[in-house]
Amino acid sequence: MVNRLTVSLREEPVADVQIDDGIIKILSLEVQDPKAAAVLAEYPQARWAEITRKAVKIGLGYLKGGEKP
Repeated sequence: MVNRLTVSLREEPVADVQIDDGIIKILSLEVQDPKAAAVLAEYPQARWAEITRKAVKIGLGYLKGGEKP
């Protein structure tokens, strides 16, 4: 089962989000947050995808009610 959502807060989409068998795929995600970007920039670029993935899991866990991701 594939669910797909295009998120747009402006005229152009900020992310293309898909859920396929429990796997969340986020394509072309744009996050306008200079403070968050500064935190991410403190790490090697090779780790940015891993750190962002963990941040999304933690954030979604928080939205679910504080459960551990």
